[in-house]
Amino acid sequence: MLDKQNIGTICILILPIVALVVIAEMIDVRLFSRIATILLINLILVLGLQIFTGNSGILSFAHIGFMGVGAYTTAVLTMPAQMKSMALPDLYMILKSVEIDPILGIIAGGAVAAIVAAIISYPLMRLSDAAAVITSFAVLVIMHTVMVHWSAVTNGPRTLFGIVSATDLKTAAISAIIAVITALWFKESRTGILLRATRDDLVASGAIGAHITHLRWKAFVLSALYAGIGGGLWAHFITSFSPNAFYLRETFVILGMLVIGGAATVSGAVFGTFAVTAAFEGLRSFENMINAAQILTRPVVGLTEIVLACAMIGILILKPGGIIETSEIGELPPWNKLFGQKIKLKGDL
Repeated sequence: MLDKQNIGTICILILPIVALVVIAEMIDVRLFSRIATILLINLILVLGLQIFTGNSGILSFAHIGFMGVGAYTTAVLTMPAQMKSMALPDLYMILKSVEIDPILGIIAGGAVAAIVAAIISYPLMRLSDAAAVITSFAVLVIMHTVMVHWSAVTNGPRTLFGIVSATDLKTAAISAIIAVITALWFKESRTGILLRATRDDLVASGAIGAHITHLRWKAFVLSALYAGIGGGLWAHFITSFSPNAFYLRETFVILGMLVIGGAATVSGAVFGTFAVTAAFEGLRSFENMINAAQILTRPVVGLTEIVLACAMIGILILKPGGIIETSEIGELPPWNKLFGQKIKLKGDL
């Protein structure tokens, strides 16, 4: 059930997304628009991870693998036939003449990612704790290996080029707003509430009839849908990529955003994405400035990743649940006084 505080939370979380679009239109700086678009795509990915990890309490490394599934699916389905003959010479004949609208391709990418997740994940949802985490990492390794060696569809380890440029800031913003609303709706749905009950007490939730495996599976599939759509948006923004874009570095960044912001809340996912992206871009600029000025005898490399890793360690020590730990922003002062009364808006999965 969505109450008045949830509606307030949605409004507050949408504000910075809208602000990014407005500021980008006002200043008309290409670099700002590029950073803002990547931020919003990352936000969709982080929200997808929050749907599963935040509600189930199980860390998933497989998330970015489904981003890759979505990216390659939309690339193959939307690339012009002439470009396919150059970029993917060994592509299956049935796919060579297929060319659909990028928006449909992005949706298809999300759907394929969700279908793959639905097929492979159900037996894995029985696992908990370290076994579940290790298994999710194994799934990521399998998907990355397939992407590297399935050259007919992915161009192997080489860069796939020629993807149609179709993702702009407004498209990413609309997608991010829908993602925020859906993530909060899932959290407050019966499925989300029961899933969090299994997270907090497996024995007690099982005793009241919660089907633990099925609940986790539903969240995992929805999470993969988010990842696939995020991958599709990213593919149509970057327009060229290789399988390495969907492996350990991107996994670390997306997990870092969720952990720092707070995995248990949608507000934490949004805050973490904005905060880490701002820090990332600032550190990257600082790193480039140092290297350009040749202040040190050797180039500075990896400063951004080191600082993010240290921030994750510090947050986990001081605030294990992240910056926004358990309550959504609409439930915190002073917003809780403004959004105090409940209204009846039911959503269920």
